[in-house]
Amino acid sequence: MNFEEQLYKLFSEHDLFEKAIKLKRNELLKEENSIDTNIYYIKDGSLKVSVFINDDEQIIRFGYQNNFVVALDSFLTHKPSKLYIQAIKQCEVLVIPKLLFTQFIEKDVTHLKLWNAILENLITQQMEREIDLLTASSKERYLRVLNRSPKVFQKIPHGLIASYLRMSPETLSRLKKS
Repeated sequence: MNFEEQLYKLFSEHDLFEKAIKLKRNELLKEENSIDTNIYYIKDGSLKVSVFINDDEQIIRFGYQNNFVVALDSFLTHKPSKLYIQAIKQCEVLVIPKLLFTQFIEKDVTHLKLWNAILENLITQQMEREIDLLTASSKERYLRVLNRSPKVFQKIPHGLIASYLRMSPETLSRLKKS
């Protein structure tokens, strides 16, 4: 059982999922410049977390079945986030409100340690991605994502993966063939 499956099991056992939301393709789960302090677990489908910079969409991360997704900046600060979360295909997500989550982690030191591990994991992933974008070639970025998250190539349309990797779809196709 992987880390996210363990989290899902633990959160289910403690009844943290308050409700389920069904999204149609391209429907927004979180709008740009809104406050969202929920944690989402993707039961089915796939999502993208993006931001617009100079009218260009920049994909920050993907989420697909059995992943957790959160607008972490808004979750932590209770302030509006430029991030938006949108369904790539039809989705069902389970919602954990921050209040329930906070009560859960404050009840037990083990839960607090788990939260720290989650944050460390997210920060490390984000740092690796930032370094990749700043220093790695297109091929290196492609290979790192392929090694780190091979499922993304099965679950996410290739045009969106190319955007995430900051390359053209043609470049991604060439890299996949080589």
